[in-house]
Order: sequence, then C-alpha cells, then structure tokens
Amino acid sequence: MSKTLSAAPKKRVRPGRLVLEIGMVLLSLLFLYPLILTVINSFKSFAEVMSDVIALPQSFTFENYTYVWKAVNYPRLFLNNTVITVIGLLGIVLFSSIAAYKLSRTSSRMSGVIYMLCIIPMLIPFQSIMLTVLQIAKTLHLSESTWGLGIQYWGFGAPLAIFIYHGFVKGIPREIDESATIDGASGFRLFFSVIFPLLKSVTTTIIIIDVMWIWNDFLLPLLMVNGSPATKTLTLAAYTFVGQYTSDWQYAMTAMVMAVLPSIVVFILLQKYIVRGVVAGAVKG
Repeated sequence: MSKTLSAAPKKRVRPGRLVLEIGMVLLSLLFLYPLILTVINSFKSFAEVMSDVIALPQSFTFENYTYVWKAVNYPRLFLNNTVITVIGLLGIVLFSSIAAYKLSRTSSRMSGVIYMLCIIPMLIPFQSIMLTVLQIAKTLHLSESTWGLGIQYWGFGAPLAIFIYHGFVKGIPREIDESATIDGASGFRLFFSVIFPLLKSVTTTIIIIDVMWIWNDFLLPLLMVNGSPATKTLTLAAYTFVGQYTSDWQYAMTAMVMAVLPSIVVFILLQKYIVRGVVAGAVKG
C-alpha cells in the first residue's frame, strides 16, 4: 500500500527578522574589529605595524609572545590578577547576597532607604571620587598590595550585585524561610543552607560579570598597585610598552591579547549562565 508523502511546508523568513539578524551581525563585527586588529598586529614586527596596521602579517610567529612572557614576568602577573579577582569575587558575592536577602525580607521604610543608599553608588562616576579613594586606601594601607586592591572591589561591586540579588530574592517564597525556621534553622544557617543554594543562577551571572570587570580593569589598579612591579596586573603590563617618545606597539598589543584572553575564555565557557541568571532575576523580581 503506497503512501503519499506531502512535502513539509517551508518556514518563511520574515523580512523584519532578516534585517534584524543582518544588523546584529554587522554590529558584532563593528565591536569585534578592534579586537581582531589587536590580535593580527600581535604577530607583526614593529616595522610591519607602522607600515600597515590593517594588513595581515607576512609570517605568523610567536616571537612577540615569547618576549612579552619573559619581559613582564607573565606567571607572576597572572597570579596577581587571580588573587585580586578571587578576593574581590568572594567579598562581593558574600556581603551582597546577605545584604540583599536581609533587605528584601525586612518590610520597613528604613529598609527601603538603606536599599536605595546601597544601589545609588552605581550612578556615581569613579573618576569623581578616585582621588578620595586613593587617599583613604593609603590611610588604611590598602594600596600597593594585591589583597588590598581585591578588598576595594567589594565596595565598587556591591551596589550592582545587591541590586541583582534583591530582585531575585523577592521572588523566593517566604514560606521557605518559615519551614526552615520550624526545622531549627535560623540566622546564617538558614541563609547558607537554604537560601544561598537557590541563588545559584544569579550568583553565576554576578561572578561572570565581575570577573570580566575586575580582571580587565585598568584605572583602579593604575592608582593602587602601579608603584611596584611585584604588584602590577596584566593590563598594566601592556601599558608599560607605551612610552612618551617611543612605543613598542607590537609588544603592547601582544600583552593586551595575553591579558584579556583568560577572561574571554571564562566568558565563552559560562556565557549561557548569564542569560539564565538575567532572565531568572527579571521573572522573579
């Protein structure tokens, strides 16, 4: 018995969506173009960079990377970046999650005022307070040390983290708190054993955002840890190849590629969690 198979109808592509996708691709290429040029020029000699910055290198060699690795002591600076980033992340996640949970669970006018005071610093440009921050850091002996710089990121990263956590925690039913309290959990045990595991998706989002920020930050490390080669970061190392009278652009671009590459890898591996966390926070908030 023969069966007549009807061809599946082709899915029509709407012109509006096609235009949107083309626009997004072009916009992505526009943003990626400087990065592509940086990578291309990291394989060139100084003469090639100065003759034509857009052209491809005559031969792909890793001499620039070998030189920069030794010149800036890359393993040492990589360790500095790791220490600063880990200390900053631990403080931001710990204090912001606790503060957001407490503020969201306290129904009072004072709680609302404190919440606003916590997130308002997001609107203050760092350049307007950086000299004051530098003086305070010197007074508290937080400058010229990697751990001191990591601690400073707690204050600068907490406002956004509290804002994100607060909207997410409001979507967690209070009955969960009550059930845990009946079972004997209260205070920090309630938070760390019951509430914090529920914040996994939004915590991952905050971690990714802050890793990209802290690892690649330039201005705050320039103010705080630029005085000693032992405390410099990878982004500051790239700046050392740029001088007042002469600049080794091939080494500067190579150092920049080596500086941002770890954070790009982290972003690529964990990018799906950003969408999950943002969407979950928007829905629950």
